[in-house]
Amino acid sequence: MNVTPSRKPRKRTINSPVRRKNPNVLVRLLQKLPGWVWWLGGLTVVGVYIAFFYYFFVSPFGFRWRALYGDISYPEGYEIHGIDISHYQGNIDWEKLRNYGMIEKCPVRFVMIKATEGASKLDSKFNDNFYQAREYGFMRGAYHFWSVYSSGRAQAEYFLKHVKLEDGDLPPVLDVEHKAKTQTDEEFKQSVLTWLRLVERKYGVKPIIYTYYKFKLKYLSDPVFDEYPYWIAHYYVDKVEYKGKWKFWQHTDCGRLPGIKGYVDFNIYNGSYYDLKRLAIGHQDED
Repeated sequence: MNVTPSRKPRKRTINSPVRRKNPNVLVRLLQKLPGWVWWLGGLTVVGVYIAFFYYFFVSPFGFRWRALYGDISYPEGYEIHGIDISHYQGNIDWEKLRNYGMIEKCPVRFVMIKATEGASKLDSKFNDNFYQAREYGFMRGAYHFWSVYSSGRAQAEYFLKHVKLEDGDLPPVLDVEHKAKTQTDEEFKQSVLTWLRLVERKYGVKPIIYTYYKFKLKYLSDPVFDEYPYWIAHYYVDKVEYKGKWKFWQHTDCGRLPGIKGYVDFNIYNGSYYDLKRLAIGHQDED
């Protein structure tokens, strides 16, 4: 009689309620990355963090951001304050500005007004701002914004066509912040000098040069430019780093004043109010 060998009973598998999933493609790819890639990624994260910190707390943007929330103090030791304006400030309430406009508990003494740009652009608010500034008792000045697309002569002629300064007004201002890449340094300097000399010949006073100090050191450091009053743009610092002589200092672009919506540039004059009046057209020869 043949006896069939008994078979061992099968073990019953108990299915787990949680099924184990295989890693997806991205996870498997990350698992295969060499160690140096992980090191590089870590360094990148640290670099991004440092860049973020610098941008928001150390860079000029960071200083501006802090200034907006009152973390930047204004320069000390100066009593003659002023502003510069253009169409960006919109319609100004001049009466409110005159009656309540104070910077560091000092009244606004002077207003620099954008007049022209290049050889074809007149600021849309210039004529109104220029008239109102004198009507409300401010010392006023007019500035021209330099363009890299026009010659110095063409820009000077356009400025003189549209700006009629009078005795008591501050000297005309050349705002120069850019140099054409197609020009050599010497060509650029000669073009700037052409503007300065043509305008000086018209009004009998040396125009004011406005620029930031690093630009002046790089392009306008020749002794001939030191003959002109210098208006320095240098924001969010307690003192000017430029070692040469200067007359005006634009120290912030986020000032707030009654009568002006939004932000406005704040400036100080490096001297007394008497000195400022002597700088004006028609008063430079006074004792």
